[in-house]
Amino acid sequence: MKQKCTSCNAEIAARENATKFLCPNCGKAEIIRCEKCRKLSNGYSCPVCGYEGP
Repeated sequence: MKQKCTSCNAEIAARENATKFLCPNCGKAEIIRCEKCRKLSNGYSCPVCGYEGP
């Protein structure tokens, strides 16, 4: 199963400089951010608790 960016929903390439972390608010959902969204500081929303981050 391909991983997708939480911010833009783009598929994450194998060699891409993406990041993965648990939601800083609830710690239940895994947030995945592609390199582009990280560089542009695009926001994301936790699918579990609704927390919004930069």
